[in-house]
Amino acid sequence: MEQYLTQNWWIILLLSLWVLPWKGVALWKSSHNNHKWWFIAMLIINSLAILEIIYIFFFSEKKTGVSEIK
Repeated sequence: MEQYLTQNWWIILLLSLWVLPWKGVALWKSSHNNHKWWFIAMLIINSLAILEIIYIFFFSEKKTGVSEIK
């Protein structure tokens, strides 16, 4: 397995490029929504961004309407 990954290093690069933006957005949203347990779970569990995508689309608060400028 180690030899496979060293010969195909680009797989790790692609996975990192996929996971990092999702993890960043999900952690940011969970911290702003005061969802401490979601933040901890997403920080610890590496799920190839599946957990982060579930949080972003199903559990984070959705903004509705246009805010007024005063």
